Amino acid sequence: MAECPASLSGQDVGSFAYLTIKDRIPQILTKAIDTLHRHKSEFFEKHGEEGMEAEKKAISLLSKLRNELQTDKPIVPLVEKFVDTDVWNQYLEYQQSLLNEGDGKPRWFHSPWLFVECYMYRRIHEAIIQSPPINDFDVFKESKEQNFFESQESIIALCTHLQELVRTIDDLDENQLKNEFFKFLQISLWGNKCDLSLSGGESSSQKMSIINSLEDLKPFILVNDFEHLWSLLSSCKRTREKASVRVDIILDNAGFELVTDLVLADFLLSSKLATEVHFYGKTIPWFVSDTTVHDFNWLVRQVKHCNHKWMSRCGADWERYIEMGRWVYHDHVFWTLPHEYSAMSQVAPDLYAELQKAHLILFKGDLNYRKLTGDRKWEFTIPFHQALNGFHPAPLCSIRTLKAEIQVGLQPGQGEQLSATDPHWLTTGKYGVFQFDGPL
Repeated sequence: MAECPASLSGQDVGSFAYLTIKDRIPQILTKAIDTLHRHKSEFFEKHGEEGMEAEKKAISLLSKLRNELQTDKPIVPLVEKFVDTDVWNQYLEYQQSLLNEGDGKPRWFHSPWLFVECYMYRRIHEAIIQSPPINDFDVFKESKEQNFFESQESIIALCTHLQELVRTIDDLDENQLKNEFFKFLQISLWGNKCDLSLSGGESSSQKMSIINSLEDLKPFILVNDFEHLWSLLSSCKRTREKASVRVDIILDNAGFELVTDLVLADFLLSSKLATEVHFYGKTIPWFVSDTTVHDFNWLVRQVKHCNHKWMSRCGADWERYIEMGRWVYHDHVFWTLPHEYSAMSQVAPDLYAELQKAHLILFKGDLNYRKLTGDRKWEFTIPFHQALNGFHPAPLCSIRTLKAEIQVGLQPGQGEQLSATDPHWLTTGKYGVFQFDGPL
């Protein structure tokens, strides 16, 4: 196997990684501190003095973390016992073993960006679990819920489109079905623009209906392997007879993006392109807006109890899919570890074996792409398959809008041309990909 290139890191002054560590992460920490502060009276009502003390403790731990980061201190081991503490601390030792200069300690601006950013969110979680009785508080919950409520009109438009389609879906010919499948994939792709870690936790709701802008957005899809997805699922459907076809979706953001993923999953069942859909979320609050089981269940309930006919119909259908076991939600601690996915078969063989049961895995969003490709300084033209570095539990596709300085599998000259016309093309979420790695 060819040598992998170096990791993206904050050492590259002016890079997106550098600006994230310098500006965006401290901003996210400041918002987390502010959120705790605003819930002070709620903690007092629930837990009395103990709640007030816990809030003070969590704030002081987060302030300390912000200071360590801003002064580029060494990265310290986790102290609070949790299911993943040992694995994290082993990974920290591994990062230390790669260093041969200075005091041999990984630092914020001198370590791989993927590791540092994951570590920061894991430390936020540590500050909360070290502060009982508020140790189950999600500092990002409010902004995730706000994103959902601010995107109501778009959500209604999506649910209406889906419900009207489902009523006549059996009458569609092959070509019409294919067009609808592509439409729902695009909706899920552009739903990925609503990312609260990119905006530093500022509102990023979807105000306009995505459906009406799909045609205008098509030119911004840089890699479009849609045909592969269609031929894979439509041939599964044809040869299936009575067997099941399973699509796994590795989720990204809660709120509006999660709705776009659930609408896609509903379409997959309704069109019989899949017989079951498995979703994977995070075990702890992560990258501001990532989906946890709480966010998943909360959203299905909200949609069901909405006072709009088609939206509540969607929620009722989704609840039924869950009860019937046609939709299955999983979480696994691996998704909130710093490892790239090529390490999954070693670090989490149980999860790897679970993913091997899928006919197709859809990886949503930017963090998944960074972990798929090891967050390295790949040439733009390196094949996606090569950047996966041996990770291939099943045919897989990345559905992602670009928010980090990494993109592989482009045509010769494509990346250079984009850089010339739009210097920030890699990081604004303006461009997207459907990038497929097929059956081996």
